[in-house]
Amino acid sequence: MRRALAPLLALALAACAGERPDAPPLRVWAAASLTRPVRAVLDSFTARTGVVSRLESQSSLELARRITDLGETPDVLLLADRAVFPALLAPAHVDRWTLFARNRIVVAWGARARHAAEFARAERWWEILDRPGVEVGRADPATDPSGYRTLLVFQLAERHYGVPGLAARLLAAAPPRNVRPREADQIALVETGELDYVWTYENLARAARLPYRVLPPAVDLGSIPDSAAYAAAAVRVPGRRLGDSVTFRGEPIAYALAVPRAAERPAEARALVDFLLSPDGRRILRAQSLDALDSAVTVTAPAP
Repeated sequence: MRRALAPLLALALAACAGERPDAPPLRVWAAASLTRPVRAVLDSFTARTGVVSRLESQSSLELARRITDLGETPDVLLLADRAVFPALLAPAHVDRWTLFARNRIVVAWGARARHAAEFARAERWWEILDRPGVEVGRADPATDPSGYRTLLVFQLAERHYGVPGLAARLLAAAPPRNVRPREADQIALVETGELDYVWTYENLARAARLPYRVLPPAVDLGSIPDSAAYAAAAVRVPGRRLGDSVTFRGEPIAYALAVPRAAERPAEARALVDFLLSPDGRRILRAQSLDALDSAVTVTAPAP
């Protein structure tokens, strides 16, 4: 498969090398947690092909709603949750999407975090998060997959540890005043000491060089063997229309990308996707702390 991809990718890159000086930038939309690794891929792609791109980063649900509600369309769309494609975008806006990376939810903290040394080793770590004066942040589940994934982790933690009411305790420990629209916004608040702890993706904690606690595989949404257990948890978030809602069930975290049906520069978009999925692209993603899959998986949308 890799040998078959190499000549196709070379041809695609060669075709892009003749980029017109007046060509519009390739529009690339990426989930906020993907900003750093995707920017590194784009820089390398431009150096190789001359194709200039413009990266826009928001939370995954915000990006999806720009397509469904505002009629905007990027050339390449990279989201933090593969489930957003079938839930909101397929088949009207995308006919297939490709899983290319994975992640897990962790609890990270900064240099000024209260009780950090104790939290790092405590068996009942949740009791430290709801102590008086401890500030814990999380992302908004209505806009960011990290937000609703955090709520799924709360449910899974209650089941795993067998502590009745634990999900509610964890939710109360991260009150609305500490919720931000984008998960990536939380990292700066931890670094400055405004927050003690934050529920976040492992790649963001690693990229920011923050210490973090890894949760059990049955809890962190990062383990394929635990898929069946994850599915027992579910959350509802706003859907396509006012008053509508979408249910997301627990599943291993998978990032996915697509070239939308209405992309203005589909040839260049596909060349970029081929490069990102190539061995060189995977190396760049991994150098930026993102766990790229060894083999990408493409899903085709069912017929309408």
